[in-house]
Amino acid sequence: MITGIIAALPEELSTLTSAKPKKGCCHVIAENILIIQSGAGPKNAKQAAEQLLDQGAERLISWGCAAALAPGLRPGNLTLPEQLISDDLESIDIRSPWLAEMQTLLNPLNPVAHISLASSKTLVVTSMDKQEIHRKTGAAALDMESVAIAKIAKARRIDFLAIRSIADPADMSLPKAVAHALDQDGEVNIAKLLNHLIKHPLELPSLIQLGRHFHASQKTLKQAASIWLPSIVN
Repeated sequence: MITGIIAALPEELSTLTSAKPKKGCCHVIAENILIIQSGAGPKNAKQAAEQLLDQGAERLISWGCAAALAPGLRPGNLTLPEQLISDDLESIDIRSPWLAEMQTLLNPLNPVAHISLASSKTLVVTSMDKQEIHRKTGAAALDMESVAIAKIAKARRIDFLAIRSIADPADMSLPKAVAHALDQDGEVNIAKLLNHLIKHPLELPSLIQLGRHFHASQKTLKQAASIWLPSIVN
């Protein structure tokens, strides 16, 4: 069974492998594991999922970080949702024997399971917007890619998992520099980020804090990969 794994950002993909494939290029990390960096957003994620399937993937994983919507989730918490909710409130049930197997396998990391993961077509920046999405959907966490990938999997009648580690907590608004630096290709433009910081230096502390949260999220993803990757490599 060939597993295709999609991560939006290179920093998320780096928790799976030391290889640095170009954005949009499928890369083999084991005989039965394909990975791809999609770039942020549902359009990029959909294209990446289709590329993996064209290369022989038989099931898909949405891998990376997520924003917390539920107040109890903290940076570094691992989530294994069983339901996805789109920004137009469509519900997608992703429960499967594979999900149950993954929950058992990753039990040492105390994954947050039996929850919903919402997806947004755009970057959700403020804590108020997170609270509103939580109120409307009841979802515990949020990303930009999982629904798009799950829809491709559903159309092909194959299994899908979302494995997401919390980066920013529900009460944290993202620094404006982050939204400013995210380009149309779904990548963070470092030059834009630095230029924005030069003009708005008071954002630096919150950007440093976000970096620490993101590091905690990466650490959890690396731990998860060290547990389950060996279990599916032939």
